[in-house]
Amino acid sequence: MNKPLAYVALAVSIVASSSVMAGDRTITLAVKNMDCAACPSIVKGSLEAVPGVAKVAVSYKDKTATVIYDDAKADVDQLTSATTKAGYPSAPRS
Repeated sequence: MNKPLAYVALAVSIVASSSVMAGDRTITLAVKNMDCAACPSIVKGSLEAVPGVAKVAVSYKDKTATVIYDDAKADVDQLTSATTKAGYPSAPRS
Protein backbone atom coordinates (compact mmCIF):
# COMPACT_ATOMS: atom_id res chain seq x y z
CA MET A 1 0.00 0.00 0.00
CA ASN A 2 1.46 3.37 -0.92
CA LYS A 3 1.80 6.10 1.69
CA PRO A 4 -1.01 8.44 0.54
CA LEU A 5 -3.45 5.57 0.44
CA ALA A 6 -2.35 4.47 3.91
CA TYR A 7 -2.94 7.98 5.26
CA VAL A 8 -6.41 8.07 3.74
CA ALA A 9 -7.22 4.68 5.24
CA LEU A 10 -5.99 5.85 8.65
CA ALA A 11 -8.05 9.06 8.45
CA VAL A 12 -11.19 7.14 7.48
CA SER A 13 -10.74 4.70 10.35
CA ILE A 14 -10.29 7.55 12.86
CA VAL A 15 -13.43 9.32 11.66
CA ALA A 16 -15.40 6.08 11.68
CA SER A 17 -14.26 5.15 15.19
CA SER A 18 -15.14 8.57 16.63
CA SER A 19 -18.65 8.40 15.18
CA VAL A 20 -19.09 4.91 16.61
CA MET A 21 -18.06 6.15 20.05
CA ALA A 22 -20.57 9.02 19.93
CA GLY A 23 -24.19 8.30 20.60
CA ASP A 24 -27.30 9.02 22.55
CA ARG A 25 -26.89 9.44 26.28
CA THR A 26 -29.49 9.84 28.97
CA ILE A 27 -28.98 11.96 32.05
CA THR A 28 -31.26 13.02 34.88
CA LEU A 29 -30.68 16.49 36.26
CA ALA A 30 -31.78 17.69 39.68
CA VAL A 31 -33.36 21.10 39.02
CA LYS A 32 -33.68 23.85 41.62
CA ASN A 33 -36.21 26.71 41.78
CA MET A 34 -39.14 24.87 40.18
CA ASP A 35 -41.84 26.40 42.35
CA CYS A 36 -44.85 26.67 40.06
CA ALA A 37 -46.69 24.67 37.41
CA ALA A 38 -45.20 26.79 34.58
CA CYS A 39 -41.60 26.09 35.60
CA PRO A 40 -41.26 22.67 33.93
CA SER A 41 -42.15 24.11 30.52
CA ILE A 42 -39.45 26.77 30.87
CA VAL A 43 -36.88 24.15 31.90
CA LYS A 44 -37.94 21.90 29.02
CA GLY A 45 -37.67 24.72 26.50
CA SER A 46 -34.22 25.72 27.71
CA LEU A 47 -32.97 22.14 27.33
CA GLU A 48 -34.61 21.58 23.95
CA ALA A 49 -32.77 24.67 22.64
CA VAL A 50 -29.40 22.94 23.17
CA PRO A 51 -28.18 21.46 19.86
CA GLY A 52 -28.07 17.67 20.07
CA VAL A 53 -30.92 17.28 22.56
CA ALA A 54 -33.39 14.69 21.29
CA LYS A 55 -35.94 14.43 24.10
CA VAL A 56 -36.69 16.09 27.44
CA ALA A 57 -39.06 15.03 30.22
CA VAL A 58 -39.42 17.32 33.23
CA SER A 59 -41.01 16.32 36.53
CA TYR A 60 -42.31 19.13 38.72
CA LYS A 61 -43.02 16.66 41.51
CA ASP A 62 -39.50 15.18 41.53
CA LYS A 63 -37.76 18.44 40.54
CA THR A 64 -35.88 16.61 37.77
CA ALA A 65 -35.29 16.77 34.06
CA THR A 66 -34.41 13.64 32.11
CA VAL A 67 -32.59 14.44 28.88
CA ILE A 68 -31.68 12.24 25.93
CA TYR A 69 -28.92 13.89 23.93
CA ASP A 70 -26.25 13.18 21.33
CA ASP A 71 -22.94 13.35 23.19
CA ALA A 72 -21.16 14.31 19.97
CA LYS A 73 -23.16 17.55 19.87
CA ALA A 74 -23.87 18.36 23.52
CA ASP A 75 -22.43 17.72 26.94
CA VAL A 76 -23.58 17.92 30.55
CA ASP A 77 -22.07 21.39 31.03
CA GLN A 78 -24.15 22.75 28.16
CA LEU A 79 -27.30 21.20 29.61
CA THR A 80 -26.76 22.55 33.13
CA SER A 81 -25.76 25.93 31.73
CA ALA A 82 -29.00 26.12 29.72
CA THR A 83 -31.20 25.55 32.76
CA THR A 84 -29.13 27.88 34.92
CA LYS A 85 -29.42 30.70 32.35
CA ALA A 86 -33.20 30.16 32.42
CA GLY A 87 -33.17 30.64 36.21
CA TYR A 88 -33.18 26.97 37.20
CA PRO A 89 -29.75 25.79 38.35
CA SER A 90 -29.26 22.08 37.79
CA ALA A 91 -26.72 19.33 38.33
CA PRO A 92 -26.52 15.66 37.48
CA ARG A 93 -28.66 13.70 39.91
CA SER A 94 -26.61 11.39 42.06
